[in-house]
Amino acid sequence: MGSSSIKKRYLTQHMAMAILVAAVFLVVAPIIFILVYMIANGYSSLSWEFLTQPPSQAGRAGGIFPAIIGTVFLMLGTIIFSLPVGVMAGVYLTEYARNNWITRLINMAIINLAGVPSIVFGLFGLAVFVLTLNLGMSLIAASLTLSAQALAMTITTSRESIMAVPREYREGALAIGVSKWQTIRHIVLPSASPGILTGAILAMSRAAGETAPILVVGATFLTPGLPSSPFDRFMALPYHLYTVSAHVPGMPADVKWGVAIVLIVMVLFFNIVVALIRMKTRKR
Repeated sequence: MGSSSIKKRYLTQHMAMAILVAAVFLVVAPIIFILVYMIANGYSSLSWEFLTQPPSQAGRAGGIFPAIIGTVFLMLGTIIFSLPVGVMAGVYLTEYARNNWITRLINMAIINLAGVPSIVFGLFGLAVFVLTLNLGMSLIAASLTLSAQALAMTITTSRESIMAVPREYREGALAIGVSKWQTIRHIVLPSASPGILTGAILAMSRAAGETAPILVVGATFLTPGLPSSPFDRFMALPYHLYTVSAHVPGMPADVKWGVAIVLIVMVLFFNIVVALIRMKTRKR
């Protein structure tokens, strides 16, 4: 009886392990297939000229350098505007706000904000930043629009990271006479920074791939040069990819996939950089 019970237990464990491995494979296999297919179809278009020259002939020739620079500016602008506000909101909701109906209403609004379609944020940015604040169709209007979209993610990850800091850290600091703000600034936030940076990674990655919001607030298919100020219009890789794929007849297929490869590599590069910063912060 005991031997059969042990065998049954081992069989159940192996079956569970097989199911878990199959689930991981089902998640990873489509990603690998997409990457392999994309590289196989687009690697021939990649060259130094493709990465460093402006587009010509409606994108059929030349390169995508202005779109690369515009995407970098857009990602940096999104983080600059969204991360400080998101972290401060997370600190307030975790450390200062009382647990009442107002706080619960705010938390519900943040959760619902994460589910708003991106085109709605684009219309919001058009109405508020472009028309009301008179920023025009510009890089700063697009950055602010994507920052509003990223707030839900940055606030949520900041809250969860701050809440994960052990309560003993706060109590020990307060016991030796450190003020609450000093405790938050020197103990809580450094301890929560790896999780906060994870939220920054997700916000940047989403900003890099958005097309609908920037479509109505400043992105353009072709510009004569790089944006010289935050109030200029700009090119961006996702919008460029959408346009050459859907609205430019006779576009070579390898150019489309080449743009997609560059976009994926950019997102991966920024993710690796922020992940390295997070690892160094966690060790410290």
